[in-house]
Amino acid sequence: MAEAPWLTIIGLGEDGPDGLCSASRKALADAEIVMGPARHLGLLPDPGAELVEWPVPFADGLKALEGFRGRRVVALVSGDPFWFGAGSVIAARLGAGEWRALPGRSTFSLAAARLGWPLETTLCLGLHAAPMTRLRPDLAPGLRAIVLLRDGAAVGDLAAYLRAEGFGESRLTVLEALGGPRERVSMATAADLSGTFSHPVCVALDVAGSGTVLPRVSGISDRFFETDGQITKRPVRALALSALAPMPGERLWDIGGGSGSIGIEWCLAHRSLRAIAIESRPERAARIRANADRFGLDRLRVVEGQAPGALAGLDLPHAVFVGGGLSEALMVDLAARLPSGTRLVAHAVTLESEALLAGWSARLGGELLRIELAEAAPLGARRGWSPSRPVVQWRVVL
Repeated sequence: MAEAPWLTIIGLGEDGPDGLCSASRKALADAEIVMGPARHLGLLPDPGAELVEWPVPFADGLKALEGFRGRRVVALVSGDPFWFGAGSVIAARLGAGEWRALPGRSTFSLAAARLGWPLETTLCLGLHAAPMTRLRPDLAPGLRAIVLLRDGAAVGDLAAYLRAEGFGESRLTVLEALGGPRERVSMATAADLSGTFSHPVCVALDVAGSGTVLPRVSGISDRFFETDGQITKRPVRALALSALAPMPGERLWDIGGGSGSIGIEWCLAHRSLRAIAIESRPERAARIRANADRFGLDRLRVVEGQAPGALAGLDLPHAVFVGGGLSEALMVDLAARLPSGTRLVAHAVTLESEALLAGWSARLGGELLRIELAEAAPLGARRGWSPSRPVVQWRVVL
C-alpha cells in the first residue's frame, strides 16, 4: 500500500474553515505544521499545530517547506491552488507521491457567481505577478475578463492602463475579499474610478472604448512596434508568419531579430508559443525587449550575439526565421544543428543573399517565393505605384 503524502495543499477562502470540505478539515486537525500567508493563518481558530508564516520572497517558503518533509504538513493557499495559484509551483518542486491537493472555490468562480457571467466565455487572467500589458492582445469592446491583482493599489494601475490604451469607458467591477465577512463589490468606469481597495482583490472588466484592437491574424500594423527602420514590414511579415506556420507548444528562433516583430507575432498566435530572438546589436536587443513588454510577452527571450555563435546552448526550435545576418556559415551551421522536421524560413533582399538562398534551395529543396510590393504614392498632381525592394523568401522543412 502506497505511503500517504506528507503534504496537503488546501485552498482556503475568505470564509476560513467554514467553507472547507470534511477532508480539508480533517487534514487541518491532523497536521503537525500549518504553513501559509499571515492572512490565511489569521482565519484559523487554534488548530493545535505549529503555525509557520510563508516568507517573502515566495521561493524561500519552498525551501522551508521541504525542510518539513516527513512530518504532517498543511500548506494554505487561496481558492483553487491550480488556477493561477501556488499549487503548481509547489507540486513542481516535490515528487508526485509527496503531496495531495484539496481545492476550494476559486476567485473566478465566486466572481462569476456574483456577476452572472459564464466562465467558459470569460477571459480569466492572473495579473498578481504579471504586467497589465498581458491584457493587450485581448482588449476589444465587448470582452469580458476577470483578473486577479496583487493588491488594492493595482486596481488603480489597471484603470490607468485601460485609459492609456483608449479603453477608459470600460466598466470595472471591483470585488474585494470575496466569500468572507469583508466582502465588498463596487463599480465604476476606468475613467471615473476612485477610492482605495483592499487585498485580496480581483476586477471584472466589461471592455468598452475606442482603443485600437489587435487583429487576430498575422500582420499587425507597423506602428505598434518601436523601430529604427529594421523591421519586417506588415505585408511581408504576414507572409513570413504564414510560412513559419506556428502550432501550439512550439518554439521559434528569430535570427536577426531587428525590432522583434516576427517573434512577437509568433507568440501572439497562441498562449503556449515561445520565441528566442537573436540580435547582435545591443540597442536593437533592448528595443525587442521593450516591444515584447508592450504586449506582456515574457515568453519571448532575447539573446544578444551574432549567429551562428550565439546559437550554442539554446533550446532547439520547431521553426527558424532568418531575417538578418544571412551567410554561408550560418546556413551550414543550421543545416547541421537543426533536427529533421524543423521549418526554416529565410528572407533575402540583396543579390548576394538571393544567390545564397537559390544555392541552398537547390541542395535542400523547399519553396522559393519572390515578393514584390508597391504602394500608391503622389506622382505630380496624381498618384502612381512606388515599389519596395523585392524580397526573396525560402521556405523548407529540413
